[in-house]
Amino acid sequence: MKLLKSIKSPQDLKGLDRQALEKLAFEIREYIVEVVSQTGGHLASNLGSVELAIALHRVFNSPEDKIIWDVGHQAYPHKLLTGRVERFPTVRQQGGLSGFLKREESVHDVFGAGHSSTSISAAVGFAQARDQLKQQHKVLAVIGDGALSAGMAFEALNHAGNLKTDLMIVLSDNRMSISPNVGAISNYLNRIITGEFYNVWKKRLDEMMARIPRYGRRIRTLANRFEEGLKSIMVPGVLFEEMGIRYFGPIDGHNLGQLIDIFEKTKDLKTPRIIHVITTKGKGYVPAEKDPLKWHGASKFDKVTGKAPANPAAFNRRSYTEVFSNVICELAEEDPRVVAITAAMCTGTGLVEFAERFPRRFYDVGIAEQHAVTMAGGLALGGMRPVAAIYSTFLQRAYDQILHDICLQDIPVIFAMDRAGIVGADGATHQGLFDIAFLRDLPGMILMAPTNELEMHRMFHTALQQSSHPCAIRYPRGDTARMNLGPERKKPIEIGKAAVLQEGHDVAIVVYGTILAEVQQALPLLAEEGIVPTVVNARFAKPIDRELLLSLVERGYRLVTVEEHVLAGGFGSRVLEVLEEERAPVEPVLRLGVPDRFIEHGERNRILDDVGLSPEKIAARVAAFYRQPHPGGAYFSHSK
Repeated sequence: MKLLKSIKSPQDLKGLDRQALEKLAFEIREYIVEVVSQTGGHLASNLGSVELAIALHRVFNSPEDKIIWDVGHQAYPHKLLTGRVERFPTVRQQGGLSGFLKREESVHDVFGAGHSSTSISAAVGFAQARDQLKQQHKVLAVIGDGALSAGMAFEALNHAGNLKTDLMIVLSDNRMSISPNVGAISNYLNRIITGEFYNVWKKRLDEMMARIPRYGRRIRTLANRFEEGLKSIMVPGVLFEEMGIRYFGPIDGHNLGQLIDIFEKTKDLKTPRIIHVITTKGKGYVPAEKDPLKWHGASKFDKVTGKAPANPAAFNRRSYTEVFSNVICELAEEDPRVVAITAAMCTGTGLVEFAERFPRRFYDVGIAEQHAVTMAGGLALGGMRPVAAIYSTFLQRAYDQILHDICLQDIPVIFAMDRAGIVGADGATHQGLFDIAFLRDLPGMILMAPTNELEMHRMFHTALQQSSHPCAIRYPRGDTARMNLGPERKKPIEIGKAAVLQEGHDVAIVVYGTILAEVQQALPLLAEEGIVPTVVNARFAKPIDRELLLSLVERGYRLVTVEEHVLAGGFGSRVLEVLEEERAPVEPVLRLGVPDRFIEHGERNRILDDVGLSPEKIAARVAAFYRQPHPGGAYFSHSK
């Protein structure tokens, strides 16, 4: 790692010869594998972008030139080349480097990124600001091929072609986003890569030129000059040309010489241009090359064998994603109308088995959440029962479609919201902490959250059998105890009805979702203080169980609400609204949830403790609240 550790900034690349740059690429790959094997993180995409990052920083002058990376799945090499080698072992650890792009982290991270398909839009803005201020620096957007399935990327391309300004777009094409790419754009790019006529023509021309003595090299140079124009006739790159964006490529993304040459030759053009770079996801690490999907996001592993350490506790537990996989396959077996939709997250949402068993009823629309939601509405009105499986954080991107195309028309689409709550190492861009707030204000929407495997089965059966309205079921990235499920798993839950889990006195804890596990761990600690609360599993955030809430108030309970969600507009806020609407004689209310700030990356348990939602913090805060003397009338205490 001697050479890598000598790189303190991109300027240190300028004096290295090609051989040294090749050695640097090897060291970067080796270091990424070493660190990610210990911390977990995005591996395969980053291994594929090593030479690309080196070439960009060799040719351009960051941060004066603005290099804008999309998402960040391919940005670990960029971090290592911009002064973060020593801190890299802290990536995705609490207080350490982000796994994505973050402006607060480095001047070289000129635009934050976590969700895909934003880089070209941001780059257009940077380029226009440069032109308005009559500056001269370069602006580049680096975007993965999978991100081109998102409409936002094409909106930006359309605008960029119209503006006719100096803007470089580097299309880093590994033929995958997270799951394999789908759709017409993916097929289009594959035709460029594999265009038989062009590739055969180029090979034969090169061979012919090499055989011409004396003038062969000069003729080949002339041929290369008109190659790009001729290529637009021979391969489908003409699409970008027709949009007003010059197309160059495809370029071998692991040939440093070719990359540096193409960037040098095109950097001073004053027109929008796309440099199409072909990379291999997982390059240089055999397990990741063989299975790039598995190694997109890796947990800790042995870097020699590629195997994850054994976890004996996992045998008695099942992830909520796996539970969803089981229940949707069961629903599809029983009801031929059930279809599943995902937005480029087949594996992450647990739909692999469904796709294999019911291929004609499975739709991967690419990174296009807005389209997924509205398409689900069409499927439902056409007689099907669509389940749209989209992470909580990604569903934010389709808010208008949920409102306008689903709820306004009261269409019975089922939203399976994985990764709700704190997701841990992926950080602020991926925390699923806002979905209750942005969904519960929509008329007609039903919101549910299970607390175990059985309840999750029952909620999906509820949505399918009992509701003719839109339903959203939120569940976390984590796992739950395995249960022996019998016929009860198919029994719907009465919509809007909570369940009392424990009868107590003086204080009632009303819990929404899987944070119930932390509340249950807090109960023995409260018992040591002589406090035995009533515990309620709310199950529904909308409609909420008004009758039960009012009965608790009438019995003189002080209420505590607990949710793994922001307090602003969350479940606890809804409880307060109900009490106000019913003009209830309110005893004091304590709301426990996530404070009004973005939550950074780290282990979930440590984050829960930081925001006051660990079992110990819940017990301490409930005990203090229970003993606090309160004046008459309503008094509201809430999270820090």
